[in-house]
Amino acid sequence: MTNDLLTNNPELKNRTVIILILGLLSAVGPFSIDMYLPGFPAMAKDLVVSVDVISYSLASFFVGVCIGQLLCGPLLDRYGRKKPLISGMILYILASVGCAFSNSIEMLIVFRFFQALGGCVGMVAPRAVIRDVFPVEENAKIFSLMILILGVAPICAPTAGSFLISQFGWHSVFLALTAIGIIVLLLVIFRLPESKQPDPGYSLKAKPILKSFYSVLKVPQFYTYSLMGAISAAGLFAYLAGSPFVFMELYGTTEQQYGFIFAIIAAGLILCSQLNNQLLKKYTSQQITWVTLSVQTLVGISLLIGTLLGWLNLYSTVALIALFLSCQGFAFPNSSALSMAPFTKNAGTASALMGAMQMGFGALAAAVIGLSNPTSALPLAVIMASCAFIALLILLLGTIKIKYQSRKADVEESAFDMLEKY
Repeated sequence: MTNDLLTNNPELKNRTVIILILGLLSAVGPFSIDMYLPGFPAMAKDLVVSVDVISYSLASFFVGVCIGQLLCGPLLDRYGRKKPLISGMILYILASVGCAFSNSIEMLIVFRFFQALGGCVGMVAPRAVIRDVFPVEENAKIFSLMILILGVAPICAPTAGSFLISQFGWHSVFLALTAIGIIVLLLVIFRLPESKQPDPGYSLKAKPILKSFYSVLKVPQFYTYSLMGAISAAGLFAYLAGSPFVFMELYGTTEQQYGFIFAIIAAGLILCSQLNNQLLKKYTSQQITWVTLSVQTLVGISLLIGTLLGWLNLYSTVALIALFLSCQGFAFPNSSALSMAPFTKNAGTASALMGAMQMGFGALAAAVIGLSNPTSALPLAVIMASCAFIALLILLLGTIKIKYQSRKADVEESAFDMLEKY
């Protein structure tokens, strides 16, 4: 089906253009997060709150993305991919303008929620389009290529954000995000082909939607790899929420130095995502995932012990966090591909559920960082180490369940074949 789609639709033959647009869509979320992080101290001063209270605007963004993905998943399956994308980007643009003119923390939190609600369709739709267009065995490689584009956000966004903040104030960041949203919207309208036609038979009533969500959630391969990937990624979101305090408040780095550190860490993640493409030529996604989570857990434990005992300084903290987050360059593409592999018809719903899990746990991790009122790097280290360990445990238990389900299916098929003979 996917091969026919590529062959019969001339617009879909240009894989590079499609991957580029999907990557830019996926980068809207990271840009919305990373670009304003260096402005936390300036925003706190301007809005007369503490830095940890500013992180609530980050948590509200995660909550908005989590809820929004559950809403836009069924819309993508009902109306095709482009109409929900266009509507979502328009909402994102309007909310970004609202953020730019916010004069209180409450106003900012509300507009960040709606910004996420609109922008989240750019996170869900690309996974669904990839499942629509490309052969399933290529999905992990396509996700890795998308990370290469996604990597522009964490490398460029903090640096660009710190420049804008120092020259024009933190409000200018959200005006820049408005401009980015407009550019992406125009690309979607004029350059992105429709990969799935509307399905009038897909009901948007609550009961059928819940039934569709349940049909996806009960698949062992989906809930194992999506939950594992979500909790592993929560360590990244904890870093996003906690790093402004750890680096700028605790270690005293400037906004520009913080942007440089952020870029170094992001470069490690991008490098590993491209190394993943090479490893996939020799190893399976399952094998790579096992090694990745094992290494991430060991690094997380080392970060926790080093922080607890006071052994770490700025450089060793950056090194361990960079190594920890580099593992996401392997974990994200492989967990995404393995989660989406069982689905064709409900790819939008599956993508929405997977994204909602990621942002749900991300919001929780960010909220815990804010509520902990940190005075050291310990809360961040505890959350990151815990996320890696729990993700590894889920992978272990889930793999056992998948193997049991597979053996059970083989036995049932064998019994059916015997009955057919008689």
